[in-house]
Amino acid sequence: MRIILTILSLLIFFSGSAYSQQEDYQLGLSQNYRGQNQGAYYDYSDPDGLNIKVSVWGYVKYPGRYVIPQRTDIKDFISYAGGISDDSYLDELRVYKLLEDSTQQMLKFDYEDLWWNEDLSQNLTLYKMEAGDVLIVPGRPRLYWENYLTLGLSIVGVLLSLTTLIVTTNN
Repeated sequence: MRIILTILSLLIFFSGSAYSQQEDYQLGLSQNYRGQNQGAYYDYSDPDGLNIKVSVWGYVKYPGRYVIPQRTDIKDFISYAGGISDDSYLDELRVYKLLEDSTQQMLKFDYEDLWWNEDLSQNLTLYKMEAGDVLIVPGRPRLYWENYLTLGLSIVGVLLSLTTLIVTTNN
């Protein structure tokens, strides 16, 4: 009886481990796979379509290298990158592209109306990203009143510490 239970438990163990190993394998791109972070490399590729590799640098939430569907416009690409930060300048977006003759071209875009205004002042045509494009979202860190307060309190704290040190050493 003990031998039968041992054989039965071994069969259950090996069949369960074989089943769990099969779950680790998958053919093609998972439909649930979206934006896995691997060192600033993000894959939003379409498993059934043509995909391109592009980059985004600057004031977006997730700058880096992306694999995106070929039909992606600049607005969708910024959305893939986690959106813009408060510090970004949307009136100065730039796309650097490498032309077929190995020269570079810079395209400038103003998408300030698209993100912040309720009425579009002009009819915007959204640029479609192409293979090898690099999108630059410029900006500059902005300081808010909390930042100035923190800086001021730090300076006052250092000055009080120095004053205490000088008074203590003189006595």
